[in-house]
Amino acid sequence: MNMELDFIKEMFDSIAPKYDFLNRFLSLRQDVVWRRQMVKAGSIPDGGEVLDVACGTCDVALEIKKQKGNQVAVTGTDFSPGMLFLGKQKILSHCGTMGIGLAAGNALALPFKDNCFEALFIAFGIRNIMDREGALVDFHRTLRKNGKVVILELSAPRQGGFQRLYMTYFQKILPLIGSIFSKNKNAYHYLPASVLKFPGAPSFASTMKKAGFHDIQWKKMTLGIVTLFVGTK
Repeated sequence: MNMELDFIKEMFDSIAPKYDFLNRFLSLRQDVVWRRQMVKAGSIPDGGEVLDVACGTCDVALEIKKQKGNQVAVTGTDFSPGMLFLGKQKILSHCGTMGIGLAAGNALALPFKDNCFEALFIAFGIRNIMDREGALVDFHRTLRKNGKVVILELSAPRQGGFQRLYMTYFQKILPLIGSIFSKNKNAYHYLPASVLKFPGAPSFASTMKKAGFHDIQWKKMTLGIVTLFVGTK
């Protein structure tokens, strides 16, 4: 487990400088649309506190601020120092001040008290956690009653001609492009492998239920290449 965590942390530290550029480029800027829909799905009440887990360079946290302004308090947490450093710089450039709290943290043992958030978001991070149910249990712990967990994750289209086209891009072209722009050649080979190993939506929804969430819904977007999950405490 520790070896896996170290590998993931080192990988994200190494790709952090090109992470935003590659996200926009490889998704044809669809990642911006996905995050916008994700934040809307959180139904964040005014005056609420929200957490962005595996916040990376803080795109989700900044989207929350864009939609809700100062009506909500936003905290981001990540275990990659490289990502947090770049996230801090981005927040300062967008907000003029920090505006968003940042904390180093592991998704399996969040450094926050019980029952303190109205919503918890994690974008493209849950598939990197081996013990997903354990992480979801800790997410559940930090949420207040009726709080929402909102999870955005890459998924593989399951059938048809688009699936074949997408898999060619995902397994051959994407790693090539990623290796050109990123110093870590393994990172963009890891990405398609981790997505293919991620369970289908009904299976993952079942894991959310085991962790204590109810009223679980999911929606596939952009021809099934991402899935948005929402659960309620």
